[in-house]
Amino acid sequence: MKLKKQKQMSHQAVEPKQVIYWDYLNLDRLLNLQGGLEGDEEKLSEDEMHFIIVHQVFELWFKQITRELYLARDKMAAPRVDEDKIPFVVHHIKRVNIILALAAKHFDVMETLTPQDFLVFRSKLGTASGFQSFQMREIELLLGLELTERKAYHHVDPVEVLLKAAEKTAMAQDIITAIKKAKKRPSVRDAVHAWLYRTPIQGSSPGKPGDEKIVQGFLQEYLAAVKGQNERQIKQLLDNGDGSNETVIRQRFASTTRQMEQFLFAEDVEKKEQSRVKRIRAGVLFIESYRDLPLLSWPRLLLDTIVEMEELFTTFRFRHARMVERIIGRRVGTGGSSGVDYLDTTTKYRVFKELWAVRTLLLPKEALPKLQKPEMYGYKLV
Repeated sequence: MKLKKQKQMSHQAVEPKQVIYWDYLNLDRLLNLQGGLEGDEEKLSEDEMHFIIVHQVFELWFKQITRELYLARDKMAAPRVDEDKIPFVVHHIKRVNIILALAAKHFDVMETLTPQDFLVFRSKLGTASGFQSFQMREIELLLGLELTERKAYHHVDPVEVLLKAAEKTAMAQDIITAIKKAKKRPSVRDAVHAWLYRTPIQGSSPGKPGDEKIVQGFLQEYLAAVKGQNERQIKQLLDNGDGSNETVIRQRFASTTRQMEQFLFAEDVEKKEQSRVKRIRAGVLFIESYRDLPLLSWPRLLLDTIVEMEELFTTFRFRHARMVERIIGRRVGTGGSSGVDYLDTTTKYRVFKELWAVRTLLLPKEALPKLQKPEMYGYKLV
């Protein structure tokens, strides 16, 4: 009898827990976070809540961007990245791109705040500044922006400034944990470089006999094709009689070609790193040059998506600078930075330099070196 009763109970439908929209989104807490320092919306000036909400939305988007980048990084950081994993990475970086484009548009909302309206409550900010956005610093570290690249513009480490400011706050441990996690290698750039290093170039992969010689030969042949293309362009310029001095034109092309050569053969890095960096750059060049090959179609889309992401980050930073200039002019920032001047320097950041630099080198299809082992780059029938 007891067994029969238990059996009947096990077949009874379990009532699903009722989930309400606002409970799922924790709106009771979320909508009570706009009270500013006073914790009371009634004590805010007319435009202060607008200022708070716009910046909270930015931080929510930064949180989502960070998550997407970690997902992409973890896939790319695997010792072997199968072809079917690349669409996953492209998908998540594209989401970052859509968010960045939307975030840049948010400055339109911010700019409905007039300079006079902002001055009503600006003093309440004290030394608080967007410079202290630890999530933006986390994103920069995760992408692979190096300290040396920051110091080249600011002579100060923003991360250290941030950690010092956080020491006595309730969020200190959260900030330290986030920054440490982002600093931990590999960065997105590291992962992408490791993947590019393994690019099959003219049918050869790292570790195969003669690989270094094949890569060197491809680069030399490519550079020779670039020089040939330059000669044709010089002749066209001179034939058209643009009035320029032939010596000046040739010097200009020679200077650009020399810069290309230094880039391709990694003359700008330490000797012990040259072989690896040269193969990474050759990988970018090969993917971009033979991008129509089936095996390279998703890799080239990934490179395009990463370049688009960095372009959108630059656009976001530029819009930020112009918004600040429109509202506070060129006065010193609340955090003590140089304000707009500081923001403008951040638009010069480039994390994925190889992906940008290779665009100077690209050739039309008919001028490319002949593809070796084309069967390697076709569809694989199973």
